[in-house]
Amino acid sequence: MPPTTRKLAAGPCTGAARPPHPSQAQGEPLDGGRTLVTGSAGHLGEALVRTLREAGRAVVGLDRLASPHTDVVATVSDRAAVRRAMDGVTAVLHTATLHKPHVGTHTRQDFVDTNVTGTLALLEEAVAAGVAAFVFTSTTSAFGRALTPAEDAPAAWITEEVVPRPKNVYGATKVAAEDLCELVARDSGLPVLVLRTSRFFPEADDSELVRSGYDDANAKVNELLYRRVDLSDVVTAHLAALERAPALGFGRYVVSATTPFRAGDLADLHRDAPAVVERLFPGYRDVYDRLGWRMFPRIDRVYVNDRARRELRWEPRYDFAHALRLLAEGRPARSALATAVGAKGYHEVSTGPYTVR
Repeated sequence: MPPTTRKLAAGPCTGAARPPHPSQAQGEPLDGGRTLVTGSAGHLGEALVRTLREAGRAVVGLDRLASPHTDVVATVSDRAAVRRAMDGVTAVLHTATLHKPHVGTHTRQDFVDTNVTGTLALLEEAVAAGVAAFVFTSTTSAFGRALTPAEDAPAAWITEEVVPRPKNVYGATKVAAEDLCELVARDSGLPVLVLRTSRFFPEADDSELVRSGYDDANAKVNELLYRRVDLSDVVTAHLAALERAPALGFGRYVVSATTPFRAGDLADLHRDAPAVVERLFPGYRDVYDRLGWRMFPRIDRVYVNDRARRELRWEPRYDFAHALRLLAEGRPARSALATAVGAKGYHEVSTGPYTVR
């Protein structure tokens, strides 16, 4: 491990610049050098590789599965493979993970090996390679039990200040990986930003009540109000984070579609969500009625992206209002990038949204 180059203050901060990686032309993460994208065969990894390559950026895709977007077939816990993949790399986008749908098919040790040990290997090898910026893809699932209010309580207002209460090994290992990101960032000076992304997968909902009660597109547009983000907006958030990481040092950010709700709506949202939506979007029922859609009767949490938009200078596009405009024009309510990447599933042989052993 190289000696510490600078200490980072609590929260987003600035400080003396670390010496640039030799392959950096302008001292910025995306200027010169290569970008390593882990999980390049997954939804987000593929989307990032596609976007960077279309922009003329040099990319190294790493995944345990071979794919048109994967250059290095290896697990992130394979430190030797990670070290080789870091050659000439100036920025890392770490999206590889075991997800919530793997809880029923993988052991807790599998989750630790991939989500914790793999993240540590990437962080330490990034420091050794002189990487200029590291972005870790986390999840709003990290908040766990904090997302579910009591029956008679208002909906939860979820910002970065909410303390995570993981309810499964997925959330627990993502929180542990986030803490490793902070530790390595503060000990080494490696700029690391953590993005807690909300839902962006195209697969069917894991809830049988939602799957049986709502058209799939209906459910996903409903979720843009409070707990979903389009894949293209997740990509722009990651690229914005790469650019801002050297100035910010370390930080955690909620990445979700911009909600129209405010804290004063929370009690009504948990009692009668359609009434709140009707007040904010008087014409939404016309679009929904034409499609045979329904709003969820209750909304239990609201993800707030204010800090990400402000500090990352991120401008998400696909919110509920934008989706309504697209639907009114007879167009799909998701981005062309999300459509191009499509659904991948999470297992080689699937028995449903949650494959079990």
